[in-house]
Amino acid sequence: MSDIMVNGRKLQTTHQTVQLVVNELGLSAGRYAVEVDGLIIPEGELNQLRIVDGMTIEVVQASDS
Repeated sequence: MSDIMVNGRKLQTTHQTVQLVVNELGLSAGRYAVEVDGLIIPEGELNQLRIVDGMTIEVVQASDS
């Protein structure tokens, strides 16, 4: 189990990739951008990016307006 931060909230996860965490939290609907430890990660790399203890993930969703 890894301790991570997602959008300012402390979470514990057993997921292995950033994409799985984003999906579980319902943050992958529509257009979104993901930043991991201060770096913007291309959407195509989220499935390969492994979760590590202490990781900080920020997900920003674009509005449809």
